[in-house]
Amino acid sequence: MSSDSHPHSDAVLLREARVEDADRLTRIFLDSRAAALPYLTRVHSDEATLGWMTHVVLPDTDVWVAELPEGGGEAEPVGFVSVDGDELEHLYLRPDMRRRGIGTLLLAKARERSPQGLALHTFQRNSGARAFYERHGFTAVEFDDGSRNEENEPDVRYRWSPVG
Repeated sequence: MSSDSHPHSDAVLLREARVEDADRLTRIFLDSRAAALPYLTRVHSDEATLGWMTHVVLPDTDVWVAELPEGGGEAEPVGFVSVDGDELEHLYLRPDMRRRGIGTLLLAKARERSPQGLALHTFQRNSGARAFYERHGFTAVEFDDGSRNEENEPDVRYRWSPVG
């Protein structure tokens, strides 16, 4: 595939999420986790995950969607970020959209929404996410045995503070 077929980050549009995004954001969430974390135990059905996205994530957190124009048609969601105060709750991309600068744009939006700093959890075995956050100035501050999450998967807490 030529580099011209990859979207450039300047073509990405960021907008606030809407209720009608729930289906697409749920699909991005599920597909991203399946691709990046194939070892992870699924603890909820697709339907329950959609309910959680609809009734918890979208109304209770600050959610931004990354979109790309698709073939001259309507823009298609390719990722999202969810922030709750100073907690980066979720940052997920469609698996085919990784390593194109979209995650960096979503992270920049999260930092804009929480300029005093951000914290997050990710699974210890999620080496891709860990490398991404470390590349963007996050520091591991706590390791957990997995007892704090539904998946019982050991995780790590990261923190970012602005310089200055």
